[in-house]
Amino acid sequence: MKGLRQRWILDAGGGGAAMYAEERVPAHDNGSYPVVLVHGGGGQGTDWGTTPDGRPGWADLLVERGFAVHVIDRPGHGRSPGRSAAPAGAAMIAEVFAPGGRGEHTQWPGPGGSEDPAVRVLAASASGLPPDLAQAQSVERPLLVALLEEIGPAVLVAHSLGACVAWLAAESRPDLVAAVVAVEPAGPPYLDVPGTPLRLPEGITAAPLGDGGRLTGLADVPVSVVQGAASAMGASAPAVVAYLREAGVGVDHLELAAHGLHGNGHGLVLELNNQEVLDVVLTWITTSAPTPARTPRPLP
Repeated sequence: MKGLRQRWILDAGGGGAAMYAEERVPAHDNGSYPVVLVHGGGGQGTDWGTTPDGRPGWADLLVERGFAVHVIDRPGHGRSPGRSAAPAGAAMIAEVFAPGGRGEHTQWPGPGGSEDPAVRVLAASASGLPPDLAQAQSVERPLLVALLEEIGPAVLVAHSLGACVAWLAAESRPDLVAAVVAVEPAGPPYLDVPGTPLRLPEGITAAPLGDGGRLTGLADVPVSVVQGAASAMGASAPAVVAYLREAGVGVDHLELAAHGLHGNGHGLVLELNNQEVLDVVLTWITTSAPTPARTPRPLP
């Protein structure tokens, strides 16, 4: 890696919100669009770094392959201020990422369950969900757009609940989004889990998205949805794909099993074959968002 820059993107409206952004510059830029990595609900940007069992994560792997990478902490998560974060329990993290006892889930780097060291490492960096997802996403969207205005068009790679802000940013500023890769995005559409903040009243987001059921901005952006073969949460991916297509968006559904990759749960970016999963994603990106005529931007 050639360089690292850490900073906060501030709310231009004076609302006080801030979003941590970390830029990683490759030693040899391949000239592709930069990649913005958006973590999931309760997580933080470190989820894209070293895996729970100590292997390189997608941020490092992308830099090694010549991509400029921007890792963010959504407001109220990790290094971004915005709300008081409460530690997420290991039991909840295990339930989402590695409950154990699922014979087909072979790629998680541990036995699963709340006592699994890999689960406990992931839980140590997690926080609870914001109590009002719609309000949180309304704060996140302009901050992500501000980052894109600074760095130019980029590919958004978003995991789980982080896909919501990717949908919002791409719908409002398709000129700044070269492609969206939604890794097991939040769903199914209109999700409502009683007793939790998990509600998607706008379909695939909590904050307002589109107009009259049509997504005119996202319709101009290449979109893919990635689904693991052994993920209980991945079962909502087909419904998200169908929703987007009904709204006028062209979507490629990347089912890992169809690419010969089996045993992946919801945390597929962290799992044993995360490099092979990234290969599938990069093949799609290079096909759907071809290398632009771009001069790599030096660090200030």
